[in-house]
Order: sequence, then C-alpha cells, then structure tokens
Amino acid sequence: MTVHALPARQGGPIAGLRNCAWLAWRSLVQIKHNPMELMDMSVQPVMFLLLFVFVFGGQMAGSPGEYLQYALGGLIVQNSLFTALNTAVGLNGDIRKGVFDRFRSLPIARSAPLVGRIAADLAKQVWAIALMLVLGLAIGFDLKGGVGGALAVFALLLLFTLAMSWMTVLLGIVAGSEEKVQMLGFVLVMPLTFTSSAFVRADTFPAPLQWWSRVNPVTAIADASRDLLNGHVHSGPILTTLAWAAGIAVVFFPLAMRAYRSKLS
Repeated sequence: MTVHALPARQGGPIAGLRNCAWLAWRSLVQIKHNPMELMDMSVQPVMFLLLFVFVFGGQMAGSPGEYLQYALGGLIVQNSLFTALNTAVGLNGDIRKGVFDRFRSLPIARSAPLVGRIAADLAKQVWAIALMLVLGLAIGFDLKGGVGGALAVFALLLLFTLAMSWMTVLLGIVAGSEEKVQMLGFVLVMPLTFTSSAFVRADTFPAPLQWWSRVNPVTAIADASRDLLNGHVHSGPILTTLAWAAGIAVVFFPLAMRAYRSKLS
C-alpha cells in the first residue's frame, strides 16, 4: 500500500469522499498486481453461462437458444450475488492481516476503508455484468429490451448488491477466516438462487417450494432482470426488488456498522 499517496485529512464530507475514492482506487489497482483476481471475476461467469446454456439448455427449454433467452437474467443475478461475497472475503483478509490497523493510524476518515472497498467491489460488479451481457449477445441472446433495458438491469443489480454488501460486510467481520466466509456465503447464495425462478419457472417446483420461491428475493430480481432484458416492463418484480433492497439495508447496515466500529475500537 502506498501511504504517501493518500490525501491528508482535512475534515468535512469532501475530504471523506476523497479518502473513500483513494481507497477504492487502491482496491482496483491491486488487480494489476494480481491478475488472477481479474481471472476469478471473468472465468466463473463465463463458465456458468456456457455450462447452463449448452449443457442444460436442451433439456430445460428444448434448445440452448430458448433457454439462453430465459436464463441469462437469472445467471447474471447469481453471479452478482457471488461477486458480492468478494466484499466479505476481502474485508476479512484485510482485518486479519492488520491492514485496517494501518488504516486506523492514517489521517483518513474511519469509514473510508469500508466505503472504499464497497465502491471498488461495485465497480467489479459492473465488469462482471457487462461481461455476461456481451457473452450472452455473442452466443445468440436477443436483447429485446434494447440498451435501455440493459442499463436498467445494471442499475437494479447494483442497487440490490449495494444493499447486500452490508450483509456481506457483517459476514466478513464476524467470520473467523476467509475460508469460513466462503463456506457461509456459498451456503447462503446457492439455496437462494436454486430455489428461485432464476433458472427454471417456479411453477415447476413442488407446492412448498413454489410458496418459498414467490417470497424469495432472488426470484424478484431475476424476474425483473429477465423482463427488462426481454423488453417487458412489469412493475411488480421491480418494486419487490426495491423493497427487498431497502429492507436488507435497513436491517444489516446498522449491524454491519456496529460490528465495524467495534472491530476498530
């Protein structure tokens, strides 16, 4: 870390935003020194998209093309949720390695390391979403919603993952190791995505799972993303996604900030 590159504390919100921007840039610049991080963000979404479409597509929808048209939105959502776990993993690693202890000694806002990491991870989300959209178009997805629909999906996913980031921050602080973060994150994300309408229609589930799928937040954002990409604007899934995002933020933001302040005290 280049300590002298950080701006000196001057007080006020502008200085705090400057601190956050520098630390977000620090997280992004690390990719240049660790290209495997970019590979991790790129290989997993490509692998999942190609496997689901070309291995399962014929069985699920009769042809890979038909399944791609249905599943691309859900696959992007699943990848965004997995990418959001990077916040927890990176935060846990920084805390355990003493990076946050060094930040505490610098003349920067106390919230800057946390906000900077979240901002950097949102930038990584943009890369992952764009990669999957471009690959989907390359293998035959028909973007009936046009550029406007794609931008709306970007906005909705970034808003939802920003809310989810407070849950992952709490997970990253309380978990004892990066391995535990990954295990707990996997246990959380996989059931949510596979019991939603992300990959198959919810009406094909047994009755109890149909009820759960209807209240599952991943169903809401997967349906909203699918509709927007296919040119169908239905307010129900969008409003439900926004309500879930607000609820998650209201619950986990104060818990995450309390744990963060306790860790730094």
